[in-house]
Amino acid sequence: MSASAPKTAQQPPRPSTIKILYGESDEQILSTQAGEMTKAGHSVTTALHRRGVQEALRDGSFDLVILGASLSKDDRHHLPYMVKKAHAGTKVLVMHAGTHHHEVDAAIDPSMSMNRILEKIAAVLQPAATR
Repeated sequence: MSASAPKTAQQPPRPSTIKILYGESDEQILSTQAGEMTKAGHSVTTALHRRGVQEALRDGSFDLVILGASLSKDDRHHLPYMVKKAHAGTKVLVMHAGTHHHEVDAAIDPSMSMNRILEKIAAVLQPAATR
C-alpha cells in the first residue's frame, strides 16, 4: 500500500493588501469609511483636511490616495497634482461624480454603496491590460 500525502483544502489566493491614504474633512465620514476599507483587508492611513493629506504624502508612499467628498472642491482639484508630484506611480481616486481631472485615475459618486466603492478601489489598481 502506498502512502500518500494528506489532502489539504486549497484556499484561494488572498489579494495583496492595498496601501491606501484616505483623506476627508469630516471626521465621522473618515472614521466610518476607513473602517470599512480596513475590514475589506486594506491598509488604510487616514488624513484629516488638505494639510493632513500633504503631511501623510511626505511621510510615506501609498498605492492609492482617495480624496473624499467632504474635502473642498479646491482640495480635490489641487491634491491630485501633489500626489503625482510626490509619488508618480500612485493612483488617485476622487469621491466626486463629475471629476474630469487629468491627474485623477478614477472618480466615483460618493453616494454609491461601500461595496461599489471597494470594487472601484480594486479596479483602479488592476493592470491596464486587464481593465
